[in-house]
Amino acid sequence: MKDKVVIITGGTSGIGKALALEFGSKGSKVVITGRNQDVVTETVRSLKGAGIDTLGVQADVTVPEDNQRMVGETLAAYGRIDVLINNAGISMRALFEEVDPAVIRKVMDVNFFGAVYATRYCLGEIIRNKGSVVGISSIAGFRGLPARTGYSASKFALNGFLESLRTELLHSGVHVLTACPGFTASNIRKRSLTVDGSAQGESPREEEKIMTAEECAAHIYRATVRRKRTLVLTLQGKLAVFLNKWWPSLADRLVYNVMKKEANTPIR
Repeated sequence: MKDKVVIITGGTSGIGKALALEFGSKGSKVVITGRNQDVVTETVRSLKGAGIDTLGVQADVTVPEDNQRMVGETLAAYGRIDVLINNAGISMRALFEEVDPAVIRKVMDVNFFGAVYATRYCLGEIIRNKGSVVGISSIAGFRGLPARTGYSASKFALNGFLESLRTELLHSGVHVLTACPGFTASNIRKRSLTVDGSAQGESPREEEKIMTAEECAAHIYRATVRRKRTLVLTLQGKLAVFLNKWWPSLADRLVYNVMKKEANTPIR
């Protein structure tokens, strides 16, 4: 990945920032995006302080024009795009019968359409350079989670999009990776949307006991270098995918019981 130009959407915190550090430490030129200009500026300062060649672009992945501008600014700075990591994401935690449908639309806009827009505008360069499209999906893209209907739906959609894209590009030399972390320590649960679209504020999980964003980023870096098709992380995640494929009714019960143990769960 030395001297490769890598765009990471939502690269100002969590897995996104960890990916910027991981790829950048291996010699990649890193472009990060985020909606808040001050946070983008501070993250760029931090990455440059670590010796990483970095460009920050204030952009909202749900806005097509922002994605076009992201590509334009990247080409103006570096002249090429080799890897796109569709990392920007948001979660939700509410029962479907209670949630405002606008919450699900917002989650879908960020997690699915954000990846669609970014990929559409980067794809010509990635085909030219026989590069990689990476989607940061989730175990929830293989196995639906209760109280996360919108999040699971967005990740199922992302998985289908990436699978179709991979098949379309089968003879192009382009690599498409579907990366599916299990529970990973990040701010996504603190920012997770509740029934009315407000952030829940506190994580319902013991963040110190789950995979770190840095560990997750290292796995994704290696999978990108090796041009893997799918990456499923954590033993719990692998088990959930396996059981859901072969014993789905058992998976229903096990997943329900696990998720019901979360702090302040809406599951009754």
